[in-house]
Amino acid sequence: MITSFSNKSVREVIQLTQKAKARNRQGVFVVEGIKMFGEAPVERIERVYLAKRVEEELRETYGKKLDQVKCETVADDVFDRMSDTKTPQGLLTLVRQYHYRLEELLVRTQSRKIVDKNTGRSVSVIGGVRKKNLLYLIVEDMQDPGNLGTIFRTGEAVGVDGIIMSNHTVDIYNPKTIRSTMGAIYRVPFIYTEDLCSTIQELQKNNICVYAADLHGEKYYDECDYCGAAAFLIGNEGKGLREETAAYADKRISIPMEGSVESLNAAAASTVLLYEAYRQRRHG
Repeated sequence: MITSFSNKSVREVIQLTQKAKARNRQGVFVVEGIKMFGEAPVERIERVYLAKRVEEELRETYGKKLDQVKCETVADDVFDRMSDTKTPQGLLTLVRQYHYRLEELLVRTQSRKIVDKNTGRSVSVIGGVRKKNLLYLIVEDMQDPGNLGTIFRTGEAVGVDGIIMSNHTVDIYNPKTIRSTMGAIYRVPFIYTEDLCSTIQELQKNNICVYAADLHGEKYYDECDYCGAAAFLIGNEGKGLREETAAYADKRISIPMEGSVESLNAAAASTVLLYEAYRQRRHG
């Protein structure tokens, strides 16, 4: 059991929590909490740390999964120092980072539902047919970890095929972002790109129509047809999209608002647009 604050693993976890350079150097990120551990793919788990106070309880619930990974018990006071949350649940996981390529996002295949004979539950099975109505979200320079995490969670809910982020967007592996994804980080493909405009052009070459969220868009968002391959372009929380980026979009769309409200929160705007596309595709 780890009992010292100066233990190498303790210092390592604190560094991984606080510094993106440390996370990228080691190729891992920190996940806290029971739910996030439960959903983490076992093959991507590097190590698990359990607080002594909850070890017995967690082993009763997750013993089979814990037996498959490297696991260490930590004294309660030391674990609390390692944790990035105010009320630690007593379970901390190191997970290997994901690295996708744009080409992978562009060849997503259609899933189909079947019934698992053993459980009776409906499960998704990836077929061999490329999806025709691909859906993406493109994010430029978003800075709030909570906003980005919410976008990932919403993206999973509507079935996005990928999230594309500019290099100046907040780190997806920031612990606050990870918590906000509520597990979507494990399932939604994403990339960072140095040249957002070039990436937009690559999407367009693949017949994906790009819609820029713009306060002065020529159409309201619910006046467009998103049943074909589409991507929504969302800007920074305070400044919105840069004009040079918005200029690459095929269409500019706006969300009508009443009262004195000038704009919506970036995550809220993303949710409105993504669910309109989802609504149309469900009923189209």
